[in-house]
Amino acid sequence: MLAVLRSVWDEPRPPRPPLRVWRDWALVAALVPLSVLEGVLRPDLPWRSLSMIVTVALVPTLLWRRSRPLLMVVIAFGVTALVPLVTGGAFQETYTMVYLLLLPYALVRWGPGREVVIGLAVILVNVCRTMVFDHPGATDVIGAFAVLFATVTLGLASRYRAGARIRELDQIKLLEREQLARDLHDTVAHHVSAMAIRAQAGLATAESRPAAATEALRMIEAEASRALAEMRTMVRVLRRDEPAELAPGRRIADLEQLASRSRSGPSVDVEIRGDLDDLPPSVGAAIYHLAQESVTNARRHARHATRIEVRVAADDTSVRLHVSDDGDPPAVRPAARPAGYGLIGMIERADLLGGTCEAGPNPDRGWTVTAVLPRTQPAT
Repeated sequence: MLAVLRSVWDEPRPPRPPLRVWRDWALVAALVPLSVLEGVLRPDLPWRSLSMIVTVALVPTLLWRRSRPLLMVVIAFGVTALVPLVTGGAFQETYTMVYLLLLPYALVRWGPGREVVIGLAVILVNVCRTMVFDHPGATDVIGAFAVLFATVTLGLASRYRAGARIRELDQIKLLEREQLARDLHDTVAHHVSAMAIRAQAGLATAESRPAAATEALRMIEAEASRALAEMRTMVRVLRRDEPAELAPGRRIADLEQLASRSRSGPSVDVEIRGDLDDLPPSVGAAIYHLAQESVTNARRHARHATRIEVRVAADDTSVRLHVSDDGDPPAVRPAARPAGYGLIGMIERADLLGGTCEAGPNPDRGWTVTAVLPRTQPAT
């Protein structure tokens, strides 16, 4: 119980309380003449002039009910508690003063936890004072508590709904950031890694084979051009404030671009089997990026590797990706290092589509990445 009370007390103020708008000024402008009109039409109202003055004087508290809810509650309910003491208990609140119910609603909706607790205590003390000195009937007491309870409940419901909406938006933003991080890794990091590998090969063969160095420079230029094109596409989407596509433009057919026969590094062999015509774009893009990342990792980390095999097979229910190399045995490769962002992104990408992705050493030589994705996207 103490923990619950402490959490309520430490509850922060909801973010971005709305500023005063024309509706607030219209409400004040309507309540002032209404208060005067009620005072004129109710000659039986005790201390009629004072009742009108108090009713009109408390109307401006509505203008600050969101920005300073506790102060407005203390002012309004403090005045309504002190005036009867001055008039000897003859003061009677006007019907127009029902607008004061907006103050506890605003307090619960926009105030921090400690202000809510203090403000509700002030309101409760005022209600108890009325019960002690005015001796209302049981019906009036029950009605007053019912109205106050309904007001507080409505404020809490609005606060909870707004908080849930903020949490939902934060989760969406987090997912978008993760998606953007994966796309950046799958595009820019891949091309930069390829350029680094080509540059190392060019440096190693520059003296003995100048032609191979020139070929490496041409490939670096091509990779840089592709990286710039994909970066421009991503920036165009972000600058236009358009939602990032969950299914980038890559397809299964683009896997053929990964195939290569290079004298300065391992060759890449791509084989695609099965019916892939009706594959969802998001699944096809995921298979491509998983294979692309696996090939990049193999080129970067597979020491003495001569061959990288990319195999894609599809059946009626799923698509399987198998990428393996023939590099040094696992005892020689740095397999024990922590997983990088590439492997994390691969696992997350497969998981978002309801599939799995695993990576590990082969029993004899090399490293293997296996991914299984369903042909149909999971329901969201």
